[in-house]
Amino acid sequence: MISGRPGVIFDRAPWAVVRARFPRLLLGLFLFGAGSALQVQANLGLSPWEVLHQGIAARTPLTIGIAGIGVSLLVLLLWIPLRQALGVGTVANAVLIGLFIDLVIFVVPAPETMPSRWILLVAGILCVGVGSGFYIGVHLGPGPRDGLMTGIARRGPSIRLARTGVEGSALVMGWLLGGTVGIGTVLFSLTIGPVVQFFLPKLEVSAPA
Repeated sequence: MISGRPGVIFDRAPWAVVRARFPRLLLGLFLFGAGSALQVQANLGLSPWEVLHQGIAARTPLTIGIAGIGVSLLVLLLWIPLRQALGVGTVANAVLIGLFIDLVIFVVPAPETMPSRWILLVAGILCVGVGSGFYIGVHLGPGPRDGLMTGIARRGPSIRLARTGVEGSALVMGWLLGGTVGIGTVLFSLTIGPVVQFFLPKLEVSAPA
């Protein structure tokens, strides 16, 4: 995954590489967005960032997907002082995941029974994990939030500390705004790392030169 090179504004992968890998990137972003949407419809608790997006949507006319796009663009502004390099995948991530979330929420109704809600929750986490494996594995640029955490970590704090601080702040802000925090939030936080770790080696392609 491209974490950014000091002084580089945009990491330019060869066009042939982008063209060959873009379908995998697109599939990964769709699965990530679909998984996030399934968690929304399950209504058992969201990932920290989606709690923030839902909280913003609850206080504005925005949908949760559009709120996520807005947050992504704001996060990218924070990349400037961190001198973090954008990739094609970074831009696609910032824009497309939010659109896919809104699309799947429109298509998939919220279930009424608890077993159905749990099925959606687990399916959502798996989709996010597989989608992360696809979009990280093509090496076309990190997502806005991943890049923020790696950029902070490059200046001293560990990745774990940077991730905890950034995601913890997003979670608290989202909860205060009315986002859904619950057992699904805990389950996502405990399982998403191992799920991505399992799928990434199976979906990763070699990094472009």
